[in-house]
Amino acid sequence: MAERNLRGMRLGSQSLQSEVGVEFVSRRKSLYRTVDGSTFEVTFAFDAEIPETWESPRSGQEGRLVAEDGSLVETAVVETKAPRTHWDMLLERRTRPELEELLQERLELLRARRGEEALKNSKKSA
Repeated sequence: MAERNLRGMRLGSQSLQSEVGVEFVSRRKSLYRTVDGSTFEVTFAFDAEIPETWESPRSGQEGRLVAEDGSLVETAVVETKAPRTHWDMLLERRTRPELEELLQERLELLRARRGEEALKNSKKSA
């Protein structure tokens, strides 16, 4: 068995497919500029939507898209609504005095229940 040589390919070093007949998708390069003035290019598919910002692979800073005339592309400001909290939704259904009344009722119920449990515990220990 030791006399035999195993023949094969090196892992990950070569592909068994050839590039004959392969058509690559058309691409375009987009230029981005960071705050410190450095620029970098990112290649996208021709039909892809180009993002207005991209992180620089060299510095890690955020770069803004540069238009063909050399100016920065204006970012569209989107007005976002603040997320509604549980408190906001509760105030839509009840007024503050109603909520205070409900709170007092629940507290009285809990205090009454604690009193019953205290009586039960004292009877068990006696």
